[in-house]
Amino acid sequence: MTVRIAMWSGPRNLSTAMMRSFGSRADTFVSDEPFYGAYLKQTRDPQPMADEVIESMDTDWASVARTMTGPAPGSPEIWYQKHMAHHMVGPIAHDDLPGLRHAFLIRDPDRVVASYSAKRVKIRPEHLGSDKQVDFFEREADRLGRAPPVVDSADILRDPAAMLERLCAALDIPWDPAMLSWAPGPRRTDGIWGSHWYDAVNRSSGFGPPDEKAISLSSDEQAVADAVRPYYEALAAHRLRP
Repeated sequence: MTVRIAMWSGPRNLSTAMMRSFGSRADTFVSDEPFYGAYLKQTRDPQPMADEVIESMDTDWASVARTMTGPAPGSPEIWYQKHMAHHMVGPIAHDDLPGLRHAFLIRDPDRVVASYSAKRVKIRPEHLGSDKQVDFFEREADRLGRAPPVVDSADILRDPAAMLERLCAALDIPWDPAMLSWAPGPRRTDGIWGSHWYDAVNRSSGFGPPDEKAISLSSDEQAVADAVRPYYEALAAHRLRP
């Protein structure tokens, strides 16, 4: 039986590198933000390539949920699903994905905003999905009777092998060193939006150095980061450590 993993992230959180990492496993199939089209169709959020994304995807919330919980493509041992928490504005939430093992990927809000704002004209707190992550985390913790796995992108970059091994243990899947590297370039499993967003990861062949360089935010950008910091800190209190 296929193990399905739902990794709930926000944008610019190392999420695509994590998808590359899991996709490097011979036993794993990956899905890239399957609810993105439904989110764009419902919200009409003016994101880059919005019309192309909507045209390229299933935009029916319930249909996408059925796909994510239905037969796994190619019957892999693991199905890694990269989900953006802020996309979940429709009638479907994490509860509607039964049988999945849910995990949460976080990153310091100042660094998220600095990275995201470089790709967009305007950013709002709801674009980061931090409140949704906390909501889903709390509901999953109640269901499990314990905290589901949380990983911080900074910890992964500081020690990828130790953190990924720890994450695999928390998800009850075997650790595979193949997760530490991948071939550069796009993948057929990438969303069509990869041509806009994935330039850095497409040049990469593994996890980069820790993101410790100084950053500077405008007052508006800092306000966004400050607004979501309490959510980040709530999840960071539960993060896995090597």
